[in-house]
Amino acid sequence: MGAMPEEVAPIVAKLSNLKKSVYASNTYYEGVYNGQEVVVAYSKIGKVFATLTATILIEKFGCDTLLFSGVAGAISDDLQIGDLIIANGLCQHDLDITAFGHPYGFVPEGEVCIPTDITLRNIAKEVAKAKGLTLKEGIIATGDQFVANEARKTWIGDTFKASALEMEGASVAVVCSSLEIPFFILRAISDSADMDASFNFEAFFRVFC
Repeated sequence: MGAMPEEVAPIVAKLSNLKKSVYASNTYYEGVYNGQEVVVAYSKIGKVFATLTATILIEKFGCDTLLFSGVAGAISDDLQIGDLIIANGLCQHDLDITAFGHPYGFVPEGEVCIPTDITLRNIAKEVAKAKGLTLKEGIIATGDQFVANEARKTWIGDTFKASALEMEGASVAVVCSSLEIPFFILRAISDSADMDASFNFEAFFRVFC
């Protein structure tokens, strides 16, 4: 899965026996990569579309593992534009029922931070090491807003101990956790989620995509 066409196009280009289909107003690409049957989907931006797409991949296409790749804004000072980070857990920074005495990001019978599959994370680390890539790891926060505000960024980092933020990952985590599907989230840092975020985001895509 990817939230933008630029995020999935390079993956689709590597598939053989490609079959394109449309379902629920979205396009899915079935194909084969290194002997493995895969389905690639452009989910569109935001938690609702990501939830819909993840559910369809599992329930309609029978996917037994889900990988989401795309871009994110940095919260941690250790992350620079172009860095790669995998999520060891995901939370929803815009989920707020604190009026009822619950912590930010929590709903009854849910959890604030949903862990990703450790086996998939370890595989990613092995691949990165073999390719000489630096792969960082941390909590990634999700919300239905493009954060370009230093104060909001700092609050999210302090509240959730998050290293990066984006707009889809935690919703995918909820779906996969509920349906007991192993999942993995990989992000490239495109901006610093501050007042320069929109400029950095656009510059990132001109250079890397």
